[in-house]
Amino acid sequence: MRIQTGVIVALGYGKYVRSDRVTSIMPIEEQRGPGRRTFVFVEGQSDPLVASRAEDSLVRDLVSEPREVTRSRQQQEILRDLLEDLSTVNETVRDIVRDRSSLDLNLTERRIRDAVAELEEVAERAA
Repeated sequence: MRIQTGVIVALGYGKYVRSDRVTSIMPIEEQRGPGRRTFVFVEGQSDPLVASRAEDSLVRDLVSEPREVTRSRQQQEILRDLLEDLSTVNETVRDIVRDRSSLDLNLTERRIRDAVAELEEVAERAA
């Protein structure tokens, strides 16, 4: 299993932790009950946090990518593929498409390139 980097994981009752800061998870066996399911040990803290969620659900969130992140990666890949395809369209075809419709392939390509660059910058800052 690989811990996802920089993902915020809910521990329950308004407590959150960064996934890559969790060093271990241990089920609470004594005095376990509502709001007290799992000890979560976090890098740099001597005492564990008490999570209200069960250890298996925490582990699942720590190692699996959130749906929004997966969707964003898929969208970025589609944009990169589209950029690659647009780069093969020659100027004559671009002119014909622009003249016969309201689609400006140069503008569309530029906007996609800017969006992809912005997404890559955000990803670099988050890493």
